[in-house]
Amino acid sequence: MKKLIFVTLLIAIVSFAIITSCSKSEAHVPVGFDRAMMDTTVAPQDDFYQYAVGKWLKENPIPEDQTLWGGFVILYEETNNQVKVIIDEAVKEAKPNPKKIIEKVGLFYSVGMDTTKIEELGLTPLNKELARIEAVKTKTDLVKEIAHMSQYTTSPLFYFYSSVDAKNSDYEIAGIWQGGLGLPDRDYYLNEDGRSKEIREKYISHLTNMFNLMGCDVSEKQATTVMNIETEVAKVSNTRLENRNPQTTYNKMSVSEISKVAPNFDWTLYLSEIGAGKVDSINVNQPKFISGISELLNKISINDWKVFLKWDLVRSMSPYLSNKFVAERFDFGGKFLSGQEVNRPRWKRVLSATNGVMGEAIGQLYVAKHFPPEAKSRATKIVESLKVSMGESIKNNTWMTDVTKKEALKKLASFGVKIGYTDKWRDYSGLEVTENYIQNIMNSNYFDHQEMLSKIDKPVRDWEWGMTPQTVNAYYSPTRNEIVFPAAILQFPFYNYELDDAINYGAMGAVIGHEITHGFDDQGKQYDADGNIRDWWTAEDTKNFDERVKVIINQFDEYVAIDTFHVNGALTQGENVADLGGLTVSYNAFKKTEQYKSGKIIDGFTPSQRFFLAWAQVWKNNIRPDALKLRLKTDVHSPGKERVLGPLSNLPAFFEAFNVKEGNAMRRPKDKLVKIW
Repeated sequence: MKKLIFVTLLIAIVSFAIITSCSKSEAHVPVGFDRAMMDTTVAPQDDFYQYAVGKWLKENPIPEDQTLWGGFVILYEETNNQVKVIIDEAVKEAKPNPKKIIEKVGLFYSVGMDTTKIEELGLTPLNKELARIEAVKTKTDLVKEIAHMSQYTTSPLFYFYSSVDAKNSDYEIAGIWQGGLGLPDRDYYLNEDGRSKEIREKYISHLTNMFNLMGCDVSEKQATTVMNIETEVAKVSNTRLENRNPQTTYNKMSVSEISKVAPNFDWTLYLSEIGAGKVDSINVNQPKFISGISELLNKISINDWKVFLKWDLVRSMSPYLSNKFVAERFDFGGKFLSGQEVNRPRWKRVLSATNGVMGEAIGQLYVAKHFPPEAKSRATKIVESLKVSMGESIKNNTWMTDVTKKEALKKLASFGVKIGYTDKWRDYSGLEVTENYIQNIMNSNYFDHQEMLSKIDKPVRDWEWGMTPQTVNAYYSPTRNEIVFPAAILQFPFYNYELDDAINYGAMGAVIGHEITHGFDDQGKQYDADGNIRDWWTAEDTKNFDERVKVIINQFDEYVAIDTFHVNGALTQGENVADLGGLTVSYNAFKKTEQYKSGKIIDGFTPSQRFFLAWAQVWKNNIRPDALKLRLKTDVHSPGKERVLGPLSNLPAFFEAFNVKEGNAMRRPKDKLVKIW
């Protein structure tokens, strides 16, 4: 697992790019927001989300191959089309034993699209891997097999990775992160609510079906074995909230110290087998987890572990096997868990795999086609204006002492900024691409593993990015203390260098402010200007900050997203703080522009109104009920509707722009209003 520590703007599953229209597929000159989306029968003071995008919500049902349909997914689909053009050109260059990167991209995609061969092979591409697992006889064999799988196929129990050392941020450190679960969250194994019970029942059926496809005679028994093991793993796993605390997930240990915490697992052997035998220290994010796994190694029989490993192997590789495995995986993970009606077309799935394996190679071609220098130039100026605005917010806030303000300003001044694409592209010359799809996936996993090993205990690579240029997302890295904006997000509807400032600051400016604010949210505030975990806050300031964040937590806890399912205010607090801070900081920067000062009406709206409409229409989406329930449990971001209603109902500038008075639904009571930055 390549685990980069950063906080993203968007939901975890999306990787997006550009479209020139937000309403259906009809192309038009972008005006920043589309009046045709609006439901003006609803007053903006009552429900600004419905007012801004209500008509669009009514007229844009979710396509059958999607779980969510909105601005980001529309952009994702457009990116697929853009990248497909690049891939199609690469396919023309494909040939056996490729050397050039364009040949490798073309061959990888072509092999993935060769369904005739994939159907003929069935499960046979994994026969050697299954035989390896079957040959396990002892605990030593088990450790060796786990090490082998973590390099080539999947990480059965935990992830071994490298990242910036959060207490020595000039260097990379090895890390261990909990794993071992087939369901999206550990609570699904343990909670007794109706939905969790239903998921467990369906999961047992899914396990049984997969073992049947593997040709097992006692599939129900093996399914129960896997479920029992994963339930025990869930019991020793941290919750998502526990994993939000960087203090408790930083536990730097020597190999001998790890061996004392988890004595039944041969760590020296494991590290040697994966090529990390010379690693001295490892950050064990969840010591309780590895201790629990150690106990399970003695508690669970070797034969049962073999069943578990076979399942984990086939589960992780099923997207690249014959259609019966793909279909069974989709029936549970797509149709049941998320309500998706049909699977995505194969070309999109193979394109995603190709993009994941050689993303920077494709990205290098992508920016040449879709990211003009003018876009980067104006984006850079907006970023700088947002940094200035954030500095003013820090200086002018009334709850922070001068001592902490000084440190906060120092951290802000140290922010790194990356825009568009990396200055140093990844070298794929060591990646072998063959005419076997599964083998290509395994080769890619091993290639990434070796790249990861090469960084441990070495100086941080400043040029490295956590996203490809063709990703519509953005992130803040606390250990690098940098904000990063890939090329694809720097386009309409987030941004268009030819549009007016109200639109660019309302959409992209708020995104930039969002990422800057992450440096000072409940997690980011625990890192200093150099990216090290250090408490640079006075006790008084921490108390004041926590009191304000508690108000936001309570606010979002009150939102009922669907049926009886509420937004989890504690889980989503960082993103909610960043949305509120991002809008505040961006609006203050926007107030310095000539457009704001002129007050010129465009499309019937003032500059301030256009600013907030731009924000609202970015977050429009329709989502399937099951998908929403899943995201409420697993996503650190609030749903789109709440990302509009939540921060705006705290903003005096919004109240003024749309004449929102006390007592209106879009204005929180005075005693519940919150301002942090």
